[in-house]
Amino acid sequence: MRQAFVMQLKKGFEEEYQKRHDAIWPELKALLSESGVYDYSIFLDRESGRLFAFQKVQGTSGSQDLGTNPIVQKWWAYMADIMETNPDNSPISLPLEEVFHLE
Repeated sequence: MRQAFVMQLKKGFEEEYQKRHDAIWPELKALLSESGVYDYSIFLDRESGRLFAFQKVQGTSGSQDLGTNPIVQKWWAYMADIMETNPDNSPISLPLEEVFHLE
């Protein structure tokens, strides 16, 4: 299964966002993998700060379904100062509907 969603980065934090993801925590990476998430990419539109995330998932749930995990909650808190977030620090994200796919 493929999933895509958008999030919003706060203005001026493009390099910091890249830096934090370049050093993604091993325990978060392992959790994603163990949860069936693979081939995960995030793209940035530097002009708008819009983040486009795409992932392939084995099973029916992806990274957006891991919000109760303490590792994910810690990551959200770590990222909350540079992203638009909900009151629980989760990134405000909008799932996207796939309308075309060419394999």
